[in-house]
Amino acid sequence: MSENAGALSLEPREMQIRNAKAFLLQGGKSGVSLYDHLSALLARILSERPPDAVESLAELSAELRWARLGRGSDPLHTQSEVPESYTKAENQRTLFTREAGEGPDIEGDVEMTDSPLPNILDLFHLLGQGGVSLGRDETVRISLALKRLTDTRPLQHCRLWGKILGTEGSYLVAEVEFREREDEDEEEGVEEEGSTPEEEDEEGEEPEDLPPKSLFRPPPLIPREENWTGANKFVYYVCTEPGADWIRLPSVTPPQISAARKIRRLFTGRLDAPVVTYPPFPGSEINLLRAQIARISAGTHISPLGYYQFGEEEGEEDDEGAARDTYEENPDFDGIPPSELVESLSNWVHHAQHILPQGRCVWYNPSLKSEDDMTEEEAEEEEKEEAEEAEAEIGPPLLTPLSEDAEINQTPPWTAKLSSLLIPQHAVAVMRSNLWPGSYALSSAKKFENIYIGWGIKYCPEGYSPTGPPAPQAEYPSGPEISEASDPTVEEEQALQAAQEEAMAEAEEMNEEDEDEDEEDDDD
Repeated sequence: MSENAGALSLEPREMQIRNAKAFLLQGGKSGVSLYDHLSALLARILSERPPDAVESLAELSAELRWARLGRGSDPLHTQSEVPESYTKAENQRTLFTREAGEGPDIEGDVEMTDSPLPNILDLFHLLGQGGVSLGRDETVRISLALKRLTDTRPLQHCRLWGKILGTEGSYLVAEVEFREREDEDEEEGVEEEGSTPEEEDEEGEEPEDLPPKSLFRPPPLIPREENWTGANKFVYYVCTEPGADWIRLPSVTPPQISAARKIRRLFTGRLDAPVVTYPPFPGSEINLLRAQIARISAGTHISPLGYYQFGEEEGEEDDEGAARDTYEENPDFDGIPPSELVESLSNWVHHAQHILPQGRCVWYNPSLKSEDDMTEEEAEEEEKEEAEEAEAEIGPPLLTPLSEDAEINQTPPWTAKLSSLLIPQHAVAVMRSNLWPGSYALSSAKKFENIYIGWGIKYCPEGYSPTGPPAPQAEYPSGPEISEASDPTVEEEQALQAAQEEAMAEAEEMNEEDEDEDEEDDDD
């Protein structure tokens, strides 16, 4: 009763002050009340006494608030994870910054015509007309990432090959050529050793009780093509996202291409990921990625008819009968209207070399060996096998029209269309590959572009069926020398010995009779 009386005896103004203080003492989401924040803010202003306290009030309040939020949190309290967008922004921040001494001085008169950096904005403008796009923001980041690649390496040519998607990340692929071949990083090839000679003792005599020799002969090793030729004509760099480091892919080998044709596997986005498949793949994901890039390039890189031509000094075929493997741009190319490019596949040609079933663009004869590397036995075998040489593999030559491409289960290998049927005068020709979904070629006026955006898997109309295991090898031919037999008893040995003595006695009698008959004939 007395407390109520005391509360009623308070003046209205004092009651308002108490209610206002109680409101200011309420804690916020950070656990700090507005009363404590204002008290700390006033204490700082009184201690520092800034000349412009009114103008710096908001700045001091923000500094005090962020300083309080930056303190160590309770270790028992679960901290919130950093959003993925923040991590990407931190990695891509270097793309938008320019360090001291990096790049040319924009204020000066600098010629930028010799730069190998491609015009990605112009490329994606053309792709956007055909309905192929990665977004404006990513286009800018890719352009800046390619700029870093061209600024840090002596490149003569650089092109955005495409983007290969993965389950955990994607790969941006750049196709480059170096200015001088000696500037390119040489790859240390691992020479595969041949079969070791048979073991012999110090005196040269063969050891006794050797196991039977195996008749199996491993298939001959097909060497990879040299750099700047065939499937290794270009060098490829990849990065997981714009802003990450560019990593150079190794050269591709024929066994890797042959194995990649027999398997189907999605990429993970990690170059060191193992490739667990059957048949086994010789390498990790970085090698599989390089093999798929070579296969896609060989099958889908096309250009309008007449854009490229063979050099005048180069003959149609060399002395060995091999097809031409180089070409040059045609300066007299006037362009083909997009409507004509869409009407007939004969107006498009392949300008990338075909990869043979052997895994190379140029066939290699496995029976040819240098005389220094051959032993006497191999030389004799080579003479016997001269008549049984493998038949050379021949593929379609360069600049072959698309009209000669084979169909896929009554499905055309290419789909051609105009980017716009409403305004065909300003439309571009779009070619979409049905063999490698995600591969596109676009042409407008006198320029064209090739790009791939997909999962890196070839179209399989009948469904994928894994390769079956090989047939088991035949057992070693059995015979009395290696077959096990039970030891005979004493009675069996005696019976065998008696039978052998009888047989020998009969043989001697037969010989004596023959001799007597011969003597009688001589007497007559």
